[in-house]
Amino acid sequence: MNPTASPDTERAEAEPAADVAQVDAGPVDAERLGRLLGDPGLAWLVDRARQRMARGRPLTGAVTLARPDASQRHAAESLLGRAPRAGGSLTVRLDTVDAVLRRSGVSPGGLAAAVIALTGPVTPHAEARSREERAWTEAYGPLTALAAPTDHEGERLAGWAERVRRDGLIRRLARTPEAAGPLVADAVRALRALPVSPPVSRAAFAARHLSGAHALDEGTPLAALVLSGLRALTGFPDGSGTEWRREAWASAGLLKDDLSSTVLALNLRGTPALDWMADAGEPTVLTLRHLSRLASVPAPAPTATGTVHVCENPAVLSAAADTLGPSCPPLVCLQGQPSAAALTLLRTLSAQGAEIRYHGDFDWGGVRIATALRRSVPWRPWRYTAADYRTAAARTTGAPHLTGSPADTPWDPALAAALTEHGLRIEEEAVLGELLSDLESAACPTPSRP
Repeated sequence: MNPTASPDTERAEAEPAADVAQVDAGPVDAERLGRLLGDPGLAWLVDRARQRMARGRPLTGAVTLARPDASQRHAAESLLGRAPRAGGSLTVRLDTVDAVLRRSGVSPGGLAAAVIALTGPVTPHAEARSREERAWTEAYGPLTALAAPTDHEGERLAGWAERVRRDGLIRRLARTPEAAGPLVADAVRALRALPVSPPVSRAAFAARHLSGAHALDEGTPLAALVLSGLRALTGFPDGSGTEWRREAWASAGLLKDDLSSTVLALNLRGTPALDWMADAGEPTVLTLRHLSRLASVPAPAPTATGTVHVCENPAVLSAAADTLGPSCPPLVCLQGQPSAAALTLLRTLSAQGAEIRYHGDFDWGGVRIATALRRSVPWRPWRYTAADYRTAAARTTGAPHLTGSPADTPWDPALAAALTEHGLRIEEEAVLGELLSDLESAACPTPSRP
């Protein structure tokens, strides 16, 4: 025995591999075989022989059991007809067992036939692996529906489909190809129906397109797979936590409910409540339910340019309300990643002809927020270019260093280069004076009261 091997390892033999498929299991004397080799004390020996057969190795040489109990030692000695032996391990030569079975007439086909008679047909590992891979390939079949993109969104899903084939996500979620087939088919069915507009609850979407209202509940493999695909579809950035998942679902129009998704706005009109808040110059919080059920959609208060400004941080909107009040031009605040409510509002305003002007933090997170918004709503930069960043970086002292992974800035590719060059994070609050000055220049005439 190889001194470096584990006590339970088999001795390797440099002999040709056995062809398991050609082993003839009969004729076998089943009753005598059960008494001779079917003893529970020899189960380890039969298992070792079966493992060798599955690997295509010959049933020759020795196998060793490191710590046999008394019943295992007695069963082996009875099988081989040898006197009891002392020692810590138990070694049995497979050729000897094969000879005993042939000579006794219990199994004329030898040990291989006896193992098959006792435990059933042996499938070679290579054949089993090939069969399993064919089953996985079949389970991935529905992904081909995403492999022929016809538009930009289709390209994203096609890339995602290829990626999940490689990275093992489906295998980790489903564990078996039998479970993976229905999982992949349901995920593809859901993704082909996304994004949805106007947004709906996740439960309502699942009831319509999948097996039931709870098909996309948190913690299910299907929810994890669909969430991965819709993030590829919408470009929603990496993250974690309950709030991140809620907003990721919402990026494709799927909501936990229609009240938790909100957007902060100043000086929008269209309902008595909005008009009252705009007259007072006070911010208002709009829920997705509100936006979805309004008989008439909110509209910006009259401006000379028809522009709606959008910021990332509530501090900007609060300062605008304090400084300009009712005369501030329409202002919408994302409060981070654009929510379903924010996207619904801004799409509506854009469809009405409003020009959307956007400003956010000069950092990689802010860039990703701007990019996510740009995928759904057309906007022009509002002091959010490379030139604006360089000016702000030059005049800001004590700015923190940038952290996180770089990202592209498609509205101004030079901005990403400038961020990398200076390596400083410039928050919206650092340029608040310039933003308020712009808003004041675009100030609305204060509506006359009746």
